[in-house]
Amino acid sequence: MADDDWVARGGAPQPALRRPARPKPEKKPRGPRRGYARPRRRGPARPLVITGIALLAVATASGGVYTALTTQEVEPAASDAEQAAPPSVPPGDPVNVAQGGQVAPLQRVVPPDVLAVGGGSISDAKIKKIGKLGRVGDVVAVAGGAVQLQGRQVNAFAVDPSSFRSWTSPGTAKKTELWEALAADRFVVSPAAAEQLQLAAGTRYPVVGRSMPALTMGGSGDLGLPGIDMLVSEKSGADLGLVRNVAVLVNAPGAEPGKVVEAVTKVLGPGTDVLNLHKAEYRSRAGGGSPTSYMDLYKKAAGTCPGLSWTVLAAIGQVESSHGRNVGPSSAGALGPMQFMPATWKAYGVDGDGDGKADIMNPYDAIPGAAKYLCANGAGRGGKQLYNAIWHYNHAHWYVQKVLGLAKAYAARYD
Repeated sequence: MADDDWVARGGAPQPALRRPARPKPEKKPRGPRRGYARPRRRGPARPLVITGIALLAVATASGGVYTALTTQEVEPAASDAEQAAPPSVPPGDPVNVAQGGQVAPLQRVVPPDVLAVGGGSISDAKIKKIGKLGRVGDVVAVAGGAVQLQGRQVNAFAVDPSSFRSWTSPGTAKKTELWEALAADRFVVSPAAAEQLQLAAGTRYPVVGRSMPALTMGGSGDLGLPGIDMLVSEKSGADLGLVRNVAVLVNAPGAEPGKVVEAVTKVLGPGTDVLNLHKAEYRSRAGGGSPTSYMDLYKKAAGTCPGLSWTVLAAIGQVESSHGRNVGPSSAGALGPMQFMPATWKAYGVDGDGDGKADIMNPYDAIPGAAKYLCANGAGRGGKQLYNAIWHYNHAHWYVQKVLGLAKAYAARYD
């Protein structure tokens, strides 16, 4: 008889018969385990994210506290046994610093204009497409993610020191010993991270990602990137499980940064955060308000020569090197973003970034040097004197006409 009939007649279906449960065998008490606790399996480092106020920060310094903001729930803190470094490398134990690795000499400085951070790896095809956008000069993609250092989460990039040094602030880019340390698989941090995490150069610390290598701090320097407080070598980044091509830096000299942001965002699509590094909120975190682009450098240098428009310097920079893309030497022997002859540079070279050296290859020095040279030839007085000053820069009337035409175009677009 169906159960429905039982219900209709006021009855109830009988419960199904169940086998009596078998008694569970009594567990014998276990003795203490031998050896050490097995570490919890670790996943890859979390991708970088950007908060609702467009601040790149998985772990950014704020009032002396590092705040972890991730796309995933933060894992519980590891046990003491898991946090412990390998027996041969106690946490925070000073070690002898070996000689640094090989690193290529600094050829030029590339001020980044835009930073794009993906929710995962950005494809090679999209990176190539960004490089072909109008006015984009250089593009570099890096691996990155959030790692744990001294119990705090920190944003880290894994980079090739020989090429990436050009993208940092000029003072840091020139510190060859810092990049040699990175090439030797040590890590580099921002001064804020070094202070707040109480890190000391030449000391080893466990860095937690997919694995937990003990890495030696190689030094600190202004990285010039908001929210990025740590650099590791590409080898260390692979060991830590940092996400390949998770971030892209874009240099677009002479372009309006806001338009570059729009173009890059269109290429990368949803799920990617694209930052205009010229915004005051990022400058204050990354470079203390110092010039962060070629346009900024042209404007600042023009201020040293009353009457000289920054657009003239920008036009010369475009003609001479496409704003630092082709730094020579030229067939005549000219060098740097403003293509000075070495003999002329000896007379007019400027230490624009205050590091004690006038570097012909450094735009922070070369651009104010160009302003000094033009000013000495009367550029600040305008008219025929400006024409004559540009002619002295390159003895060709077609050159003067081209520079003046480009300067006029810059003024129409940006002034």
